[in-house]
Order: sequence, then structure tokens, then C-alpha cells
Amino acid sequence: MNRKGCIYLILISGVVTASCRKPYEPPVVAVNNNYLVVEGVINAGSDSTFIKLSRTVKISDKVAIKPESGAVLTIEGDQNTSYPLTETGNGNYASPGLNLGNTHKYRLRIKTVNNEQYLSDYVEVLNSPPIDSVNYDVKGTLTTPGLNVYVNTHDPNNKVLYYRWDYQETWVIQSYYSSYFKSNGDTVLGRDLINDNITDCWQSDTSSTILLGSTAKLSQDILSNYTIISIPSTSEKLGNKYSILVRQYALTSDAYNFYVNLKKNTEQLGSIFDAQPSELTGNIHCVTNPSEPVIGYISVGATSSQRIFATNRQLPTWRTDKPFYAGCHLAFEWPTFPCCYYNFGGENQVDEYINYNKGGHSNPLIPIDALSVPGHPPLGYTASTRNCVDCTVRGTNKRPAFWR
Repeated sequence: MNRKGCIYLILISGVVTASCRKPYEPPVVAVNNNYLVVEGVINAGSDSTFIKLSRTVKISDKVAIKPESGAVLTIEGDQNTSYPLTETGNGNYASPGLNLGNTHKYRLRIKTVNNEQYLSDYVEVLNSPPIDSVNYDVKGTLTTPGLNVYVNTHDPNNKVLYYRWDYQETWVIQSYYSSYFKSNGDTVLGRDLINDNITDCWQSDTSSTILLGSTAKLSQDILSNYTIISIPSTSEKLGNKYSILVRQYALTSDAYNFYVNLKKNTEQLGSIFDAQPSELTGNIHCVTNPSEPVIGYISVGATSSQRIFATNRQLPTWRTDKPFYAGCHLAFEWPTFPCCYYNFGGENQVDEYINYNKGGHSNPLIPIDALSVPGHPPLGYTASTRNCVDCTVRGTNKRPAFWR
């Protein structure tokens, strides 16, 4: 057989082999595990304690989070004290500041609506030292510029060797168009730009990665310029004013190792060079069924935090992207059709498209500005769709208490 025939035979074999392939569904996809996931820290200081309960879901499930509601949570001390937590909704539980003593140990008890009992180990109080500073710079290459946020901390007592951080970001978003008018369903009225401002809003987000640091192998318990987050220069977060609140937690070596494994299992999988999945061994156990795995680690201690702000004028002249507003345009609406060519009776387009008296429309336009001639009533109004005018579609127009 000549070379050309061999190649043809190989190609035919490849096609046949490919056509006989069947999709393989790994067993892990079909397993219907329903393990309890416990997230949170028992805050030993004056800040509130927040615990979140949820259940694991199958990879094929459409929902990513399955909250565990209706449970009874209690913090117990080794001196026979107890502190109940109150459910705030969606699997979240909270307690006001506890101010726990540093000489005792504490644990968390959970009782679900199905009378399943869970209990964490007793844990000593380990308070976080104050954060020295949170700062930012605009390092980056010409192709990947951006803002980088860092944290600096140390423990003068050399007791805290392991750290964890999380953060909450808040930034200003602005609508594509500013609206000076609104409709009450029947009439177009002037908008109260102080109490009914839909041009400037605030949007927030929380950290989605596990941020860990250790000084165990250092001669001093000092961490300098640990990167918390890097924000691309094109991000809408940097378009006006940006703020970040960084919280710091002190960890024991066992807690640190738990979060290291959790980070590997959730953030560093996907290629043959990544760490392989490992079993998560926390300090929470199912009392009613000791063989049931529980995902989570309960630590006890006061946290420390620090907030910083960055305004657009403090940054280079970056151009931020706003893909949400792609396609926004003005619609010119008139009280009556300007010419009788199409409709001899006239057509009130303000009622048709803004006030909706002639309605049936599901997405009314929002009036922006008046088209007028001095000494005469408005001829009509410019308008646009809600997503281009109303920033509350994506955020809140209630100024945060910490904003300055």
C-alpha cells in the first residue's frame, strides 16, 4: 500500500473512532451528596458574629448555593455559657458583639430542621493584631495597567503566624443619561434630584477568593505589601470613586492548613499541573451521623479592618469600559405627532411611550429632559430605556453610611 493509501486508511479509522465515542459522565457528577457547609468566624470582640449555612449541590445542578434555613445555632463556652444566633434569612445567622474572654475556649452547636446535630471542637481565642495599613499603587505594564491594593501587618508578640483576609468593595456607578423628569403614570413631572436621584448609585461586591498569608518561616512576624486585589484600568469600579474594606483574621496552624486545602480544591484545579483534590478535614462534626462529612472550620477571635478610598482624579487618565450601556440611545418623544401625514387625529407619544395611558407596553421610557420654546409649554421630552437612565437597576441610590 502506498503512502497516500495509508494516510487515507488512518483518516477513515479516526472518523470511525470519533463517531463511536460516547459522552462520559464521571461518577462524581451523579452523586447526590448533601453535606453541610459552615462558613464564618466566632467574633470574640465587639463586632457581630456571622455564620452562613448551606448544602453541597451536584455539579449538574442549576443552583450554585443551597441555603440551610431554619436551623438553631448556639455558641457555647467551656465555662457553661451559651450565646444564641438569630437567623437573618437565606441561611445566614448572626449575633451582636460577644466580647468573649481570652482565657476560655468556645465552640458552635448546630441543630437543623431535620434534628441533625453538628458540633465544632472547642477553639481558643486568637485575636487579630491591627492592620498596619492598606494602600494601593498603579503598577502594571502598558498592556495590563491597573490598580493594586496591598495590606501590611505584623504581630509584635510573634503569636499570630497565620493570617486570612477578605474584603468588601464599593464604587460609584452612573447612569448613561441623567433624568430631570419622571412620570407618575399620567403626567410628566420634575424630578427631585436630591431624594429621587437615579443618576448616581453605589454598587458593592465581596471577595470570592481565599487570601492567606504566613510568617511561620520568617524571622519576624511581619507581612509587607501582600496583594489583596488587582483591578484592571478599564474596570467601571475606577470610573469615579472606589472604596475597599479589608478585614483580617488570625488563624491557628490547623485552620490555616484547612484553608490552604480549600483553596487548592476550589481555585487551583483544572489542569494536570494543578494540585490534586484532597479531603477537607475541618473541626466540625455531625453528632447524629459521625460518618457524615462536614465542610467548614470554626475559628474564634476578634478581627481587625481598615478602609481606603481612591478617586478617579488620583489615578492616571484611564478609559473605563461600560459594556452595560452598549446600545443606549435617545428617543425623541413629542406630545402630539408633529405632522398629520401619518395620523390625522394626532398621536400623543408621551402618553404612548412614557405615561402609557394608551399602553400595553412592558418597558416604559423614562423622560430625561424637556424640549421647549421660551414662554410656551414643553413641546415634548427626550427619553430612553430604564437600563440607560436608572442606575438603581444595578445598584442603590442610598448613600452608604461610611461614604465620604
